[in-house]
Amino acid sequence: MTDLFRSPIFPWHIPVWEKLVYGWDSLPHALLLHGTAGTGKREFAAHLAKSLLCENRRPDKHACSSCLACRWFDQYAHPDYRCILPPALDLGRKNDEEKEEEGEEKAASSKRSAPSRHIGIDRIRELDKMLSLSTHRGGLKLVCLWPAEALTDESANALLKMLEEPQQGTVFILVTNSIQSLLPTILSRCQKIAMPMPRQDAALAWLKEQGVDDAQIWLAAQGGAPLAALEEARGSSGKERADFLAALANPSVEIALQTAERLQRPLTPSPQIIAWLQRWLYDLFSLRMSGRLRYFPHNRQLLEKQAVCVNLDELLRLIRKTAQRNQIAEHPLVVRLLIEDMLLEYTRLFPEKNRRQA
Repeated sequence: MTDLFRSPIFPWHIPVWEKLVYGWDSLPHALLLHGTAGTGKREFAAHLAKSLLCENRRPDKHACSSCLACRWFDQYAHPDYRCILPPALDLGRKNDEEKEEEGEEKAASSKRSAPSRHIGIDRIRELDKMLSLSTHRGGLKLVCLWPAEALTDESANALLKMLEEPQQGTVFILVTNSIQSLLPTILSRCQKIAMPMPRQDAALAWLKEQGVDDAQIWLAAQGGAPLAALEEARGSSGKERADFLAALANPSVEIALQTAERLQRPLTPSPQIIAWLQRWLYDLFSLRMSGRLRYFPHNRQLLEKQAVCVNLDELLRLIRKTAQRNQIAEHPLVVRLLIEDMLLEYTRLFPEKNRRQA
């Protein structure tokens, strides 16, 4: 395959692209890409938007990446495209009005809380002006929105009105990791496209192409999601992750307190720490009930020892409580106290006489 016709999307998404190409001239006004986090849905959505706006598409419908529309898109400057994100995920792409207000925002920033991880109604209302105008290039108007589960009730209802009465030549591309969290009325207005998890061999091959060492360990720790595995492998929290997992491997009050003291300093995000515990608990329960592991197969011997002596009722209680913690993970928390609490609760899963054996 020549470079000219090399697919710019992830290999595991090629079958999805081919289906879209087959019905390219009859695409609906709203698409909903759904699937597991960390598999490249956002990148697929952005490339699809770019290709729909491209003025010189390749025969396989991929964007040419050289026309004026593509260059504008790559510079986040295409006048007929909007990407709606929660403030906390906004990568600094601002429109002219926001730039004018930047000085005032900096002056008030010290008084503000952390950026919201929700998509408020103001972000949806911002679309009205663009959608009411004619296109600048005579083509489509594109709106990408992710993650769709970040919509508030108010903003979801505002978006629903736009989906119910779509303007001619407008395409919405929504992306979600949690399709069950969306309003049934929104689901009914979109063509749902299931974005697949890659096969393990394909994901491992891709990670090795990115230069990831121990790709199998990183991929397993992310449940088979290759982009999440790449982010974790390249992230700065590798030492903190190893430290936290070591505390789970050696449950004791002393180790719990020492680990919490060490991990508060790098300020690893709370959701990440909670995810590490959730996956360990899942494997512990799965091993006890079925003998199978998903996230930490390289720790099988250790987890087998723990599974023998764990209090199953307490394990189920902690799994539920950890899921509840995940719902408030974005709230301001004292990281040391959070880690202390989680590790001490984990320690209590094991009878004291068996802790050293575990």
